Amino acid sequence: MHHHHGHTHDHDHGSQREQNKKGLLIALLITTGIMFLEFFGGWITNSLALLSDSGHMLSDAASLALSLAAFWFASRPPSPRKSYGFYRFEILAALFNGITLFVIAGFIIWEAAHRFFNPPEVAGTSMMLIAVVGLAANLVSAWFLTKKGDVEGNVNLRSAYLHVLGDALGSVGAIVAGLLMVFFSWYVADPVISVVVALLILRSAWGVISHSVHILMEGTPVTIDQEEVKETLREIPGVRDVHDLHIWTITSGLDSLSCHLLIEDQLDGQEVLQQAIRKIEERFKIRHTTIQVEKTDLEHPETEV
Repeated sequence: MHHHHGHTHDHDHGSQREQNKKGLLIALLITTGIMFLEFFGGWITNSLALLSDSGHMLSDAASLALSLAAFWFASRPPSPRKSYGFYRFEILAALFNGITLFVIAGFIIWEAAHRFFNPPEVAGTSMMLIAVVGLAANLVSAWFLTKKGDVEGNVNLRSAYLHVLGDALGSVGAIVAGLLMVFFSWYVADPVISVVVALLILRSAWGVISHSVHILMEGTPVTIDQEEVKETLREIPGVRDVHDLHIWTITSGLDSLSCHLLIEDQLDGQEVLQQAIRKIEERFKIRHTTIQVEKTDLEHPETEV
């Protein structure tokens, strides 16, 4: 007896997805606007600092655009060849963004290492002005992402948010370094603070990468205890055993479960199945369940996983 029960497009998930897209779009527009402002400002004033920061903003705009494209891809309907649709594209985008954060942090540390021994003279005041504009833009972007989207629950949105936050941290670091250079001519502050910012970016990036890999490896969602799920199903009167239990995440906020239930021979399988579906949905908020109900005379080969 096999039952497939799923609401892959339930209302809550769909409306949250729309909010996430809105937040990303606003952040993308702000980042792109500041990027052009800094590029033309640098071109007119012949400021290399402004031009290089506009390049950094370009990489951020690219990561935000990728996250936005992932939401668009994920909303495409399933096909015979892609039975789960394109939801996993969000997780791939998050993984890619996490890796680019690692690369950016690596470049910062590499550049800082060269500057430690021979710190160049930097125009601290101009640098601070640029940093203040960048910080304001990044804070507004971050605010829209947290206000509109689910940066805690959605790993794709979280990776985009961390890019923006990494930029904001960079701007704060640049302001602090600028102050130390203007008032104390302490030019080594530039590489020192750059390394601190890079280490903070690395810490956040590692969280996104490990979470993405866990989902891609079909790991049990971190919010769900598999033993607790087994116990919940065993509590149903007449259930003798729960085996081949698998719980995995299709994309952020959309979990799936499959298992076999061995029940007493005299019981009505459909009734037990209905109770199991209801318990899993109420207690663990999993709506996409595939449960096979078995009686003692059923034989099936041993499963590999």
